[in-house]
Amino acid sequence: MLIRLERHPFGPRVFVLGRRVHECHVGLAVLLVLVVGALTQLWQPSLWTGLAALIGGWMVVKDWRDLVPSLRDTGVWRLGIHGRFAPLRALRYADGLPVLAGAVAFSVGVVNLLSALTPNIAWRHHLLLQLEPVRAMPLLHTLAIPASVALIVTAFHLRARRRRAWQVALVLLVALGFLNLFKGLDFEEAVLSWIAAAFLWWGRDSFVVRHKPLQWSSPLVPLAAAFGGLLVVAASLVWIGSGRRAGARVIGIDTLDLLGWSPGPVVYRDELTWVPLAVGTAGLVVIVLAGYFFFRPLPAPRRLPDSATHDAAGAIIRAHGSDTLSFFKLRRDLHYLFSSDQRAFLGYRVEGRVMLVAGDPVGPADSLPSLVSEALAFAEVRGLSVAAVGASAPLLPLWRAAGLQPLYIGDEAILETTAFSLEGRAIRKVRQSVNRLENAGYTARAVELAEVDDATLAELEHISQLWLSGRAERGFSMAMDSLEGEHQDESVVVFARDGSGTMRGFLHFVPVFGRPAMSLSFMRRDRNAPNGLTEFLVARAVEQLREQGVEELSLNFAAFGRLLARPGGTVDRLLAKLVSLGDRYFQIESLYRFNAKFAPRWEPRYLVYERILGLPRVGLAAMVAEGQLPRLGSRG
Repeated sequence: MLIRLERHPFGPRVFVLGRRVHECHVGLAVLLVLVVGALTQLWQPSLWTGLAALIGGWMVVKDWRDLVPSLRDTGVWRLGIHGRFAPLRALRYADGLPVLAGAVAFSVGVVNLLSALTPNIAWRHHLLLQLEPVRAMPLLHTLAIPASVALIVTAFHLRARRRRAWQVALVLLVALGFLNLFKGLDFEEAVLSWIAAAFLWWGRDSFVVRHKPLQWSSPLVPLAAAFGGLLVVAASLVWIGSGRRAGARVIGIDTLDLLGWSPGPVVYRDELTWVPLAVGTAGLVVIVLAGYFFFRPLPAPRRLPDSATHDAAGAIIRAHGSDTLSFFKLRRDLHYLFSSDQRAFLGYRVEGRVMLVAGDPVGPADSLPSLVSEALAFAEVRGLSVAAVGASAPLLPLWRAAGLQPLYIGDEAILETTAFSLEGRAIRKVRQSVNRLENAGYTARAVELAEVDDATLAELEHISQLWLSGRAERGFSMAMDSLEGEHQDESVVVFARDGSGTMRGFLHFVPVFGRPAMSLSFMRRDRNAPNGLTEFLVARAVEQLREQGVEELSLNFAAFGRLLARPGGTVDRLLAKLVSLGDRYFQIESLYRFNAKFAPRWEPRYLVYERILGLPRVGLAAMVAEGQLPRLGSRG
């Protein structure tokens, strides 16, 4: 068979003489033909050759993976650039359509707006006079203007995959096609509008973002009332501008003309010259605001989990929380998403339209893929992008199967208590700090939080207040938010008292279930305490927790530790210099050096994200969630 078309789950495949032909091959062939034709002067550069070159180049770009044999057959056919197959993500061939549809709708809206604002072609105008009343044409021009503006506004929400925007754009494009015909026999604009409408209909399944049901409490209600008031004001100004002589019909037509930026029968002079500009601008503002409120996506849950939900998450952590960050999901400021079988869950927070997952999902291995897939669907219908902060290396294949990419962000310092010793030259600075404080009369004690009496708890809270000095508590994926709650009864505080018995600092450790380990939640000390107190507390914590059977202690997270200590090349060294510059504000290098004193084992942690262009937004959202940057607006 000369040409054979094969249906495949990743997209259609074309074979010519038994060999598969990729889109990049077709694109390269088109470009080659154009080059050969230009060199042999078979054709000259023109609009058509430029369009052919654009199409050929686009086919090469969208199918670039097939240019490299090792990457072939890993990409899924899409209208846009082909992407790797992500089995945990819904497969849609028109995934690239919303961005293209937004651009097309914007362009069509601009073309229609310009057409409505310019006079008809003379011969078409005379022909229309034979087909419709002479008064209808100005009215249709007026209606086309707000419809075009509405389409331009809708285009921005189309790009965001919003379902209502798709519905509104479809109606507007069909209506604008008819308006173009009846206002000036503008066949070109009409056909363009209807082609765009057909294009939208074909890719309708790609507009997946749902919306909150409209209710009487919606801001659209007062906005509609304001628009009604604008109509009344505009009609009153028309009546005044006409010398109080205009009838109801003239008032109605000229009010529409004012809203549509079209000259009407009433001429405004003297102190009323501002009326057309003011009313037209107010109408535009109403359209933009109505689009913003009407197209708002379904919001993420705002109510935090109740006690029963919190306990259910705690039960899963007890059964499957072997990761050192698992317990931190019991913070009171996280939302939970459970798998459909209720055996696994993840903790998340929404910041800046990003669904930030705290660490790894928790649950049995066979439930995690479905949980991640459900999380993607949960975020998709709400117009959120997905990212995870503090993901571990063993679970990166799971995130890759969801179409997310990993970015190294630092190392977790794991201290093996059985191998830890204060002997030797490498740890002499820690040994000196411990000996100095011990000689000054300092003592340390490790106690389960459930056994701490009220007086001691009050001292711990006082130390926290001194340390924070009125600042908000930091943390998201690698720290607890307080010492409160029965779920923390098994956590341990290691506190230090000076020679007079006054508490001067403490460490808080939370349990790691499924392995003999604990994780450092936070460190607190009196800022007037002597230097070396934290090293003293860590050393005594290792000794006392080792006696209780704890074999590993997870210490602080060292951001970009590999770049600072073990740069892999020129790029890593440049990045390390940038990281060092940020140490003044985020204590990056100093925290790494503190951890390195104890000679820990380093385990990398990652930020996983969906798209490279969305990485800056994800990074800002993560820094806000961790308390490194202030929150400027709402979390959703």
